[in-house]
Amino acid sequence: MATILGIQILGILFGLFMIYYTFLHYKREELTIKEYVFWMFIWILFVIIAGFPKLLNPIIFSLKVLRRMDFLTIVGFMFLTGSMFYIYIIVRGNQKKLEEIVRKIAVKKKK
Repeated sequence: MATILGIQILGILFGLFMIYYTFLHYKREELTIKEYVFWMFIWILFVIIAGFPKLLNPIIFSLKVLRRMDFLTIVGFMFLTGSMFYIYIIVRGNQKKLEEIVRKIAVKKKK
């Protein structure tokens, strides 16, 4: 049986808190079912990896990454970059919608 390090316990506690926090937002209807399932999958995977980091060894060896932390850092940056792009697209769409609404209001006031 492998020993659990303090950082693993901290990671597991963080993951469990985020599972609870995600559930609260779903119950408040601030998340759709698809968003809820996506985030629950992410947090459960986070808890599993925090508790059993050696599960990543086959992936790490096949990608020829030297350490697990390097792999997790790379995956984290990829996830954050993808998330930022997605958020940018959403904000840009909202900006266009808001601009269209403002134009319509301005035209109505002009008449």
